Amino acid sequence: MATRVSFSLALVMTVVAILTSPVVSGENGFSELKIRTHLKRLNKPPLKSIKSPDGDVIDCVPITDQPALAHPLLINHTVQMTPSLNPESVFSESKVSSNTTKNHHKSSAISQLWHVNGKCPENTIPIRRTTKQDLYRASSVEKFGMKNQKSILKPKSYEPASVLTQNGHQHAIMYVEDGVFYGAKAKINVWKPNVEMPNEFSLAQIWVLGGNFNSDLNSIEAGWQVSPQLYGDSRTRLFTYWTSDAYQGTGCYNLLCSGFVQINREIAMGGSISPLSTFGDSQYDITILIWKDPKEGHWWLQFGEKYIIGYWPASLFSYLSESASMIEWGGEVVNSQSEEGQHTTTQMGSGRFAEEGWGKASYFKNIQVVDGSNELRSPENLQVFTDQGNCYNVKSGSGGSWGSHFYYGGPGRNPNCP
Repeated sequence: MATRVSFSLALVMTVVAILTSPVVSGENGFSELKIRTHLKRLNKPPLKSIKSPDGDVIDCVPITDQPALAHPLLINHTVQMTPSLNPESVFSESKVSSNTTKNHHKSSAISQLWHVNGKCPENTIPIRRTTKQDLYRASSVEKFGMKNQKSILKPKSYEPASVLTQNGHQHAIMYVEDGVFYGAKAKINVWKPNVEMPNEFSLAQIWVLGGNFNSDLNSIEAGWQVSPQLYGDSRTRLFTYWTSDAYQGTGCYNLLCSGFVQINREIAMGGSISPLSTFGDSQYDITILIWKDPKEGHWWLQFGEKYIIGYWPASLFSYLSESASMIEWGGEVVNSQSEEGQHTTTQMGSGRFAEEGWGKASYFKNIQVVDGSNELRSPENLQVFTDQGNCYNVKSGSGGSWGSHFYYGGPGRNPNCP
């Protein structure tokens, strides 16, 4: 009798344990409960959903339901639907496609692929739906959508040899430092670089920086990227990023955490960009402008000629609540290296070195900063930096219709970059 009671008790306890334990799946051992909870936090109930030709699902979510407003600092935040002031001439330039001759331009509507199947209604914003598979590719649910601390770049603090560590980030940039800046702008040539490993990425972006480069760096970032781990494919996508603690625990890409407040219903953060540049043929670029509203203090993002996307509220930041002290423009890749110590073959920009120039190498042009009078101007004392010029390099120029500009990029591993 005692044996039968013990067996029954053990059976009951086993059943209870099975019922109360979270189901674990995925190669990183994520619990299904944690996955469901995180997806519910990110994927808000849409008024409409649009299937994109690239496989994305774009959810049209009411502006007031977006993830940003769940941030503790934004609980009672009133969404600002328009900036109080724009930098001088902000609406005077357009997105362009360049023909095979450098000085011949034609109008072009660089857009996102999901537009062909519909648009979001008024008072909603487009949000790229996050899937279980997206979360499974991350190192953890908590780290999904976040960069790691090796993304930090302070040019003067690095010697090239010290940067080439396993899983290191490498850069080829132009920068200006030790100033007081209220924004930055550039036209960024758009390509589809090859990314060798799923955990690597290649991007081109603007960094707006404040604070020191240890534990309290504030950074606002925007541009394009190819990131198989984040998106599950090799498409070129528009992205944003922010952090207020040097990538330790705050901030994320796009709308993958609370923070960035979107107001635009036509552009999806993380959505793929089309068309793209091709070697020796048509060149396409996107205009990115980030600026601080002098009245409200928020940092605004504009894409192209007419798309004011939204803003990073000033309350998210410490140093950037006032101004930026450094601006960077350029490319970044992750070099995960092989066990034999070989450099990655992940390309930066077009995958060609800077000296190949127009139609071959990738470029940033019309580089500007926003000054204390809320006006765009060419920066002074621009410098360039690359971690290892044999893998990726940068070449600057100035004057003419391109203003301050540079070519950058490279193929990664090659005979001079083993």
